Amino acid sequence: MIDIEDIRAASARISPYVRRTPLLPATQLSKPISCGELYLKLECLQPSGSFKARGAANKLLSASPQEVRRGLVAASGGNHGLAVARSANLAGVPAHIFLPDNVLPDKIEKMKRWGATTVIAGKNYDEANGEALDHAQRTGALYFHSFADPTIVAGQGTVGLEVLEDLPDLDTIVVAIGGGGFITGTAVALKATRPEIRVIGVEPVGSPTLHTSMETGSVAELERVTTSVPTMACRRTDDALFALARTVIDEIVLIEDEAMANAAKNLWFEFGVAADLSGAAAVAALSEGLVSVKPGEKICAPVCGAGLPF
Repeated sequence: MIDIEDIRAASARISPYVRRTPLLPATQLSKPISCGELYLKLECLQPSGSFKARGAANKLLSASPQEVRRGLVAASGGNHGLAVARSANLAGVPAHIFLPDNVLPDKIEKMKRWGATTVIAGKNYDEANGEALDHAQRTGALYFHSFADPTIVAGQGTVGLEVLEDLPDLDTIVVAIGGGGFITGTAVALKATRPEIRVIGVEPVGSPTLHTSMETGSVAELERVTTSVPTMACRRTDDALFALARTVIDEIVLIEDEAMANAAKNLWFEFGVAADLSGAAAVAALSEGLVSVKPGEKICAPVCGAGLPF
């Protein structure tokens, strides 16, 4: 699907259009999150509020003017939609974003502020995605898949390049999983330079898409998704993405929605960082002891999405 050269090319391409986010040492805490040396990669500070700005920018800048001129379309649980809405705004074309009915209202309002048309289409991402594909077929709009497009995965992988530049002796990274594009791109970037880095994924108990696929050895389609976190709700990953993901992800742990909510509140209390539940997933997994950590181990937890934790 992608390799390190694709990610390096994406980094050069998108650098004028995204922020190089800070890597914040998680120090001066009232209660330690981990016995390791923890760093927070604040992707919640991207212009659209998440790492998704990287992939969407790379997709937009890789497309021809003819492909873009009829507008952009995507399905999203929230964060990808924001990134595509912003990309359409930059390009001066319309965007249509199809969303599940549990998407957060503040994210819908942000998409509208970027100029996008938002449509509630189904109870989950997969149903919304079907409507997005239909729209693309009818109108010729350029479709932005949230995790299966190689140019989008390469864009997300630029997070890994930045983390290694700022923390070259990283031991472990813990990454939230929705469809799997972010963790896969980031893992490719990290392991191309230092294959010994552990890459740990975090999925909701109510949406164990990649966890189940890893266990069975092939892409699994969940019968139902019960998590309340729309940005991490996906019934099925992509075949080509999974083929790469299984070679670069070392482990996947499952977290309860309540633990993510508690972690989001803690990020606000300890750091003044406003994270949505997906943005707090990595910290939640560490706080709950789901990831084995040695004293002094250097760990990165991307805070991958912005939101109000209350």
